[in-house]
Amino acid sequence: MTTTASASGHTGQFPFDFAPQRTQDADLLRQLNFVPGLKEILALRQVHALEHATVWVLGQSIGATTARTDNELLGGMSTDQGFYLYGHVNIAQLRQAVREALQRIGSGEWDLAVHPRCGTNLSVAMLLTAGLAVGINLALPRGPILQLLGLGAAAAAAAQLAPDVGSLAQRYVTTAIPFNLSVVDITVSHDFWGREAHFVRVRWVE
Repeated sequence: MTTTASASGHTGQFPFDFAPQRTQDADLLRQLNFVPGLKEILALRQVHALEHATVWVLGQSIGATTARTDNELLGGMSTDQGFYLYGHVNIAQLRQAVREALQRIGSGEWDLAVHPRCGTNLSVAMLLTAGLAVGINLALPRGPILQLLGLGAAAAAAAQLAPDVGSLAQRYVTTAIPFNLSVVDITVSHDFWGREAHFVRVRWVE
């Protein structure tokens, strides 16, 4: 079983005997470079992980602790070109946090890629609720009381399962360790909806 350094600085087990390989995305891109949009997808997954890691590092610096601290006033949105960071933060502090996040996550603190407030968790919760609700609807008699009880049970079960399933989805589907990213600059910008944010621009490096 491969072990990794967790975000809190302790060594933790990485499940399924799987450890990210530094060249895995670059190798995949070379082999499948004819696939439209593949580079953008790979870049987006890596940016997503860097966004999460940066939010964790900023929480640690604000909370003055070595343990992982979630500053709920900070949020982000990733693109294949970089990520938007929302919330009050000093740009010099952000530059330092991004550098530290990139160094730490690339050095083995892979848990920094997973964040409990990620939209992936919400999507997973919705899918679980819908799937369980459909299954219960088909399994139970058509009476309204039983159907309502079944829907309640589906929602409760989904709420219990979503954090763990969402974390797995982040780790293996929606994020990837940013081995191929280099930070270009950080600017005050606006997202697609006109909201002001800091934009951390990155570039892909082999």
